[in-house]
Amino acid sequence: MKTIIAVASLGLAAFGTTGMAQAETAATPVQDVVITATRLTAGLSVTPSAYLIDRIDIDARQLTFASQALQSVPGLSVFSNGLFGVTSVRQRGAGSDKTLVLIDGIAVNDPSQPQGSFDFANFGMDNVQRIEVLSGPQTSLWGSDAIGGVISITSLDIDGARASLEGGSFGTLYGALALGRTTDRGALGITASASRSDGISAADSRNVYTAYGFPKLHNGEKDGLLDRSFAARARHQLTDAVQIDASVRYDNSKIDIDGYPSATTYVLADTKDAYKSTSYLGQARALIDGPYGLRSEVNFSGYKLDRGATGESGDYGYTAHSTTVRWTISKGGLDDKVSVLAGLERLGNRATLSTGANADRGDSSSFMVVRIRPVSALTITASERYDAYDHMTGVSTGRIAGTVAVGGGLTLQASTGQGFKTPSISEMACDFCYATAVSLRPEFARGHEAGLTWRSPNGRVTAGITAFELNVRDQITYSNLRYINLAHARSRGTESTLQAVLGGGFRLKGAFTRINAIDVTSGKPQLRAPKSVAAATLYWQGSKANMALSLRTQSRQADTDLNGYSPMTRPGYAVADLAWGYALSDKVSLTARIENLADTTYQQAYGFGAPGRAGYFGLKLKP
Repeated sequence: MKTIIAVASLGLAAFGTTGMAQAETAATPVQDVVITATRLTAGLSVTPSAYLIDRIDIDARQLTFASQALQSVPGLSVFSNGLFGVTSVRQRGAGSDKTLVLIDGIAVNDPSQPQGSFDFANFGMDNVQRIEVLSGPQTSLWGSDAIGGVISITSLDIDGARASLEGGSFGTLYGALALGRTTDRGALGITASASRSDGISAADSRNVYTAYGFPKLHNGEKDGLLDRSFAARARHQLTDAVQIDASVRYDNSKIDIDGYPSATTYVLADTKDAYKSTSYLGQARALIDGPYGLRSEVNFSGYKLDRGATGESGDYGYTAHSTTVRWTISKGGLDDKVSVLAGLERLGNRATLSTGANADRGDSSSFMVVRIRPVSALTITASERYDAYDHMTGVSTGRIAGTVAVGGGLTLQASTGQGFKTPSISEMACDFCYATAVSLRPEFARGHEAGLTWRSPNGRVTAGITAFELNVRDQITYSNLRYINLAHARSRGTESTLQAVLGGGFRLKGAFTRINAIDVTSGKPQLRAPKSVAAATLYWQGSKANMALSLRTQSRQADTDLNGYSPMTRPGYAVADLAWGYALSDKVSLTARIENLADTTYQQAYGFGAPGRAGYFGLKLKP
């Protein structure tokens, strides 16, 4: 069965195109989708290596967590330390700390982590309108951390009521409610959700313990989840030229985890440890239409994260604060021959160290994006940014990208750009160091790509392929009991995607990534960067019922053993999920889904458990 799923997945996803949006069932061409993660609003078709997951996709596949959605994006590999454990994303082979994550334009990477990555473990989809993914260095748009790319999440706007209730395997129960009102002059909306689950053992007891001489357990000690979130958004048109809006978001979760109870053997095992996190996110913004077609935006935002763990493996706790003040001014739109955006930004980060002391990092930056369309078939976009840091030398980065329609439905795309990542607060302070600290330089990257897309005359099929290379130099690593600039990492590969309207209510989306990610310094493969990742979803829409069959595979990958540092190879896997819905009325639907149809035994990260076959049933109310 595993072989059948793997062959089907690779066959469905053998070809494709970057930047696919939701397909129409009609044969007429669809209007280009607009994305905003490019800062200067752009069309998806003229943005190299851009990908969109919209609300239609989210609902059709009944996605509950963002990590599930990201598994279908070309160039991404997702790995989790257990069912609800720390969940990270590698983009084009780059480390998880080199993907910048935005929520409504606010950076939410964790400044208190040694490397500063974002944890997708419990990020739910009930309040998500869309996810935009930009691959390749995007530092000239968003600053530090965007070496592998950017994942931009936009919150849900709603007019009416939306609700869902679901329960199923592992004692799981989930509920969400969204209420909103939208008029020509403004909008107000709130969303709330809560979930709980008994979970499974985070330490995989099914096929790991026997290798270390432990008794084989059938289930292990279960590691559950309790999560709650709340969000509110408001918008008001003060005058014809001035709009103000504001939003807040609150997330609180408690996740049972497993750890390392024995200081002698230091091997992952069942423990009574628990991980807790609470985050607060807020912003206020003013949009002002000025003379000569100029539009200004002033944005104030803040983000706070409290995280920590308690249990047999020890107690710890950290707090991180981020504040951003941003001003931009722009002129021009999607169809103008010339469009320009310029801006200034001040970012402040503050976080606690292992000693309990506080440390900070500040950055003042300026940036500009220019898009020109000398003829309708050609689009060229260039961006430049300068970041002046409080504690180190400033950094300049740039990027240029172009797309040209050559006829016959063919479009050529190419880009080249620079990226950097400054040392984190923990790295600058040499936290957890037991040797004399050394002065650190920012990690610096260069990325290049070239691709070809094809769209059929009737707009029913879109296909293409992109080849890329990403080099990261002066990569910071922990060596000889301190942080130093040492490693040189390189990734080369191809990303392919496919979108097809098959008729009879069926349509298909697929993606396939082939990548060779190595540590040039040592010559060894990078950890948790599988050489091939494939994903495909077959959708069916009837008059009342709908279905989505999703297949995903990952090849084997280099990983670490249960002690957290010895080299190990995690086997590859193939998994299938099925989602089904039936409309009782225009507003009420029954839902059901089965995850891991073939009850495959697999791991996303070596030593950490993944669930077997699971079923969920629910009820949904839409506006």
